[in-house]
Amino acid sequence: MKATETLLAGRTSGQRRMALVSSIIVLISAVSWASFSLASASIKRVDVFEGRVERPDRLAGSAINYLIVGSDTRVGLTKAEIKELRVGSTAVAAGKRADTMILVHISKSRDRATIISIPRDTFAAVPEWTDSTGKVHPPSYSKINETFGKGDAKLLVQTLEGMTNLRIDHYVEVSFLGFKNMVDALGGVTICNKKNINDPKSYLTLKAGLHKLNGIDSLKYVRTRYFDGMGDLGRMQRQQQFVSAMIRTAASKSTLLNPVKVVKFVNAGLASVVTDPDLTQDDLIVLAEQLRGISTKKVRTLTVPLSNTFYNSRGVRGSVLWDKKLAPALWETLIKDEDLVKEVALTPSESASPSAKPSTEIIDPFKTSTAEVDTCGSLR
Repeated sequence: MKATETLLAGRTSGQRRMALVSSIIVLISAVSWASFSLASASIKRVDVFEGRVERPDRLAGSAINYLIVGSDTRVGLTKAEIKELRVGSTAVAAGKRADTMILVHISKSRDRATIISIPRDTFAAVPEWTDSTGKVHPPSYSKINETFGKGDAKLLVQTLEGMTNLRIDHYVEVSFLGFKNMVDALGGVTICNKKNINDPKSYLTLKAGLHKLNGIDSLKYVRTRYFDGMGDLGRMQRQQQFVSAMIRTAASKSTLLNPVKVVKFVNAGLASVVTDPDLTQDDLIVLAEQLRGISTKKVRTLTVPLSNTFYNSRGVRGSVLWDKKLAPALWETLIKDEDLVKEVALTPSESASPSAKPSTEIIDPFKTSTAEVDTCGSLR
């Protein structure tokens, strides 16, 4: 008698079916784990904190800050994909630039996540830095995405920490290819645009309404910025909407109950990312376990508060300026690991009706949105 037959002998047909299903799940999980380990072992590493002595203090407890950078490198894309994306070849657009910058704060209790878009045209005070040839560059001013091109991720991280006084614990860089593959691994992501999109630069054409986008079209969607007159600010709103939609898709039962899809999604990301050396496989696994039960209501997205969207100063033209009161308040709230949105109880005298029961008021000075679904699948 075979081992499997021995294990199943003496059980009811229902029990045998359950045992068989359980065995299959264990087998798939084992294969998935091996696949995950293989992919994570091949992650490219860059020490963005090398040589840094003076850095912001670590957050109290175990709250974590990730800086996620979307790089516009074309490496890994096929000629057909480059043509469809209209992004130009590696010869035309050599090197890489910070196409998107997102700061992710995860609370020490692991029940809240904050996703902050940092405008790439942010007016930045760049600290003194040393390039790869040993040349020392004095402090200067520029748009923040230019630091990535000049001094790579190391200078970008140093500049952001100096501007926010917020310690960045881990760095993750995602390429065009990694983003495309992650979306395709999920089977696409459904978004809702409330306006018709006809972008002459990205060649994205979508009617207003719900659309399920594949990896290529998703990349066009999060990069498009030449159709509504809002430029990069409008693009960041769509990126926030897309991130929320992607979270909903990844956290859906159809994904979580499909171990093959889960690992395919994770491996798609790991195969095309660059991280700091301290972000290990175990860190990612533990974090995934801790965040598994987080509510989409507790995932908030926002853009750094701005006071000027066309700021010209110190030789930097057409930049955006962070609000001098709200931006520091935002960073301080994250440093303290406090919720950005406050719920304040109102006394009966403050209510509309004297006989009304005490209610609450939501105070949201940073104008955040949640990843929760509304009638059009967009952010609330």
